[in-house]
Amino acid sequence: MNKSLRAAAICTAALLPAAAPAQTSVQIYGIADAGVMWQRGSSPKIISGGAEGSRLGIKGSEELGRGLKAIFNLEARIELDTGTQWPTLVNENQGYYLTRGMEALPAPILAAVRRSLQPPGGPAVNPERALFDRTAMGGLVTPFGAILLGRMVTPGYEVFAAADAFEVGTGGTWGSVTGGTAGFTALGADIRSQRALQYRIVLPSGLGGSVMVAGRGSGYLGLYNKFWGAALTYKAGPWDVGVGHNHGYDPRGAPSLRSTTIGGSYAWEDWKFFAGWHDQRNRNSAWLPTYIAGWDAQIAPALAPLGPATAAALRAVFVDNITVNSQQDAASVQVGLQYRRGPGRIVASVAHQDDHTPSDSDATLFALGYNYYLSRRTDIYAVASFIRNDNEAQYSPATAGSPGGFTKFPGEDGRAFQLGVRHRF
Repeated sequence: MNKSLRAAAICTAALLPAAAPAQTSVQIYGIADAGVMWQRGSSPKIISGGAEGSRLGIKGSEELGRGLKAIFNLEARIELDTGTQWPTLVNENQGYYLTRGMEALPAPILAAVRRSLQPPGGPAVNPERALFDRTAMGGLVTPFGAILLGRMVTPGYEVFAAADAFEVGTGGTWGSVTGGTAGFTALGADIRSQRALQYRIVLPSGLGGSVMVAGRGSGYLGLYNKFWGAALTYKAGPWDVGVGHNHGYDPRGAPSLRSTTIGGSYAWEDWKFFAGWHDQRNRNSAWLPTYIAGWDAQIAPALAPLGPATAAALRAVFVDNITVNSQQDAASVQVGLQYRRGPGRIVASVAHQDDHTPSDSDATLFALGYNYYLSRRTDIYAVASFIRNDNEAQYSPATAGSPGGFTKFPGEDGRAFQLGVRHRF
């Protein structure tokens, strides 16, 4: 599973000895994951974070006695292909869904809008270029649970990741077909939230839970007016299952992205079976004010020579359509398995995104992968993935570290093959 999620799980150890000798522990850790990816409609790419996002982290704890422990975790994203911290989409293809219905705009204006919404080479992840984008957290573990503050993985996404047979990595990840409507136009689930307060607890029975709340400037990109999430999990024996819900509110305070996930895994001998259901709805995108402000700052000045009436009419075309196109309403299911044999592991899954918007842009993902473990820390992986896109869908297989981007044309099938090496330290 994603290492940041494992780090979060460590924080749930709430039942500690009543008295413990003072101990301080600080650990530097990380993942170096690099490979090659071939996508249909795009040139082969050297990629970072194919199976797991490459990263460098520091975590530590101090035993305070009386069942108390202070903890912290700082985790920075690292793109091995460029050495930066802000990956772009895997391919360079244009996404068209956000600008559907805008054909009334003059061709040069429509082209400018598309460049503005999806700038060539622009960051697809971590656009704010935060140093510790993956995790920046401090907190206190008590005999009654852990209290954590900062930027952390959300409760709902932890359940989503636990139900993904490809552990939210490679072109087989369930997230390849849940990124907004018709392709990566928006997140289909809030992966992290900044400025958050979280309470977590795990009982000896394996039953656990978490609640997260955050105010203005929260969410993955800091665009929410407020955010909350909660999860109930059971991790004992062969079971790792749960139900999670996230709910964000746009800058005006209106309900924005809401997602609910149910699922998990069951292990039996050399087999591990996965299943999950995910629902996402967003009637008020937190991005909408940014889109409209971008029009006013970048497009409107070029329309001044056309006169106020024409400029206002063209602005109305943009605003009306971007408001509708940024909405989401979809449900998806995923089933998969892992089979360990010798030093290797076979992974397979099928996922289907059922789009409930009028465009009916469904997508179905099929993926097959293999890991060969050279040691406990290092493995080589190969994954082949195929996405069948319907209507205006443009989903293209992703990686753990970056969204896959778009197929060249709406309705075109997405295909990809990844070959990489991952080292944990």
